[in-house]
Amino acid sequence: MSVLAVPGRRAVLADLVPGALARDIALVVAGAGLTGLAAQVALPVPGSPVPITGQTFAALLVGAALGWRRGGASMALYLVAGVAGVPWFQGASSGMPASLGYVVGFVLAGALVGHLAARGGDRTPLRTVGTMALGNLAIYACGVPWLMAAAGVGFGKALQLGVTPFLLGDVLKIALAAGLLPAAWALVKLVKRT
Repeated sequence: MSVLAVPGRRAVLADLVPGALARDIALVVAGAGLTGLAAQVALPVPGSPVPITGQTFAALLVGAALGWRRGGASMALYLVAGVAGVPWFQGASSGMPASLGYVVGFVLAGALVGHLAARGGDRTPLRTVGTMALGNLAIYACGVPWLMAAAGVGFGKALQLGVTPFLLGDVLKIALAAGLLPAAWALVKLVKRT
């Protein structure tokens, strides 16, 4: 049993990979790396310092697949390494961009989504929609105040710059996750039967 896994709870996808601590470390690093790769898929939003990226989707999937401890640790690694200079934030950047609050939110969202996934929140499409929506809210809860401070704008303007342009993309990402995660669990059940 790994230090990051918890006895007596439901499994998440990462629990199906054999080998305790080394596995957990590899999964945490891989989750951070996947998020860094997904951050390079970016579309600028006119008038907003925050682009549309694939990193939010990756952060939520990492949380669901790895569970709250590994998912949170993976997103914490992504945050700390990016601030320290690893160029894996959007546009191969690092440091403290105006969108850093959203990355801080990834840590909270990774842990929250992982916690919910360990309780079955990724087993059906409807549950996955709820889990991912709560994860997105956690990201916005950290990102909007940071954007307000970084851009020197009020709450309404921060919502206009850092939430409204992203809602349609979030709906699409949530719909994709609602198909992917339950399908992954169905595949796991199928493989276990054979």
